Amino acid sequence: MMPLVENDGQLFLEPGFLAAPEALALVDRLTRDLAWTEESIRIYGKTVRSPRLVCWYGDQGAIYTYSGIVHHPLPWHPLLADLRTRLEETTGQSFNGVLCNLYRNGNDAMGWHADSEKELGPRPCLASLSIGETRVFRVHHRKSGKRHSIDLENGSLIIMRGEFQRYWRHSVPRSKKTTQPRINLSFRHIQHQ
Repeated sequence: MMPLVENDGQLFLEPGFLAAPEALALVDRLTRDLAWTEESIRIYGKTVRSPRLVCWYGDQGAIYTYSGIVHHPLPWHPLLADLRTRLEETTGQSFNGVLCNLYRNGNDAMGWHADSEKELGPRPCLASLSIGETRVFRVHHRKSGKRHSIDLENGSLIIMRGEFQRYWRHSVPRSKKTTQPRINLSFRHIQHQ
């Protein structure tokens, strides 16, 4: 795994964590099988439609709240459960939920944010798997202004841990040249149950 950030938290990249054929087969299957929803979220006091489809799967009781929306976990899909096991073996961390994001094309995006919700704890470890179309993942240090742009290719894995969510923000910007879907599977551990 390549370290990309080692100050004020850690960010690691493993391109090709999943082989391309397996990752593309997962995109097909998960696009069909998962219970995708289009949410309305509150941003700066306004209600807007989320620019991507989402769903939350996990252990019973792994309730996750962000952007004012309470997510009760759906039971683990077998493919997600298998990926969880593989990621736990790779990272040495335990995960009890996965936030699934479907970016249908380059018009879907994720704005600047940190995954700093209280139920993730003060030093969360997130294992974020990207499958499908390559998208740019940007990180920005809150104080120094230092920035990184990372092309998350099909099958790539990033690990964010330690103080990363406290000091860094991240985003997936819109892309006019992107026409194919991308799924991001962000495995996390909810601390209250």
